[in-house]
Amino acid sequence: MNVPNVLSVIRIILSPVFLYLFLTGDVFMQRISVAVFFIAVLTDWYDGWYARKYKSVTKTGIFLDPLADKILTTFAFILFFIKRMLPYWMLIIIAVRDIIITILRSYDEYKGRTIKTSKIAKSKTFLQMAYIFFILALFTLPTFDISETLKISINDFLFHSSTNYIFMLVITLITLYTGVSYFIEKRHYKNNEIN
Repeated sequence: MNVPNVLSVIRIILSPVFLYLFLTGDVFMQRISVAVFFIAVLTDWYDGWYARKYKSVTKTGIFLDPLADKILTTFAFILFFIKRMLPYWMLIIIAVRDIIITILRSYDEYKGRTIKTSKIAKSKTFLQMAYIFFILALFTLPTFDISETLKISINDFLFHSSTNYIFMLVITLITLYTGVSYFIEKRHYKNNEIN
């Protein structure tokens, strides 16, 4: 197994660790949890950079890298649902989309067909991770020595703000769109095979 694939496996392993640490309720553990998530995101950036620079792109990596991303972001969205920041229907759309795409990718790999992750799907992953890190940072900021006014503002944004809801809605819709676009690309791939 090459370096990028090892990093993808590490990202998968870090996902439940991140969730567990955050759900302990311990302030220090929650801060560590944010650091774990950040490290996992760094492995995503580094494995892509390494694979391109050293030409270590493999069929396994093409499948494993987006799978690791999906697992990491899904664990984060599960956390947001548990903390009542993410509506149930949004979690279902994101999780079901990722499960279906993962199953289809696995089947395609089994059949010897590799459909590379599209640019918009990569952009979707970047937006998801950036948003997740932003929310995690806001969630843990009140555990530091800040003013009560700022704590109240953060709490309002996370749990009562229409702005945050709109952010989540946009990310959910983009996630859904990339799922639909995968089927379009898959159909195009099959048509090219026939032709």
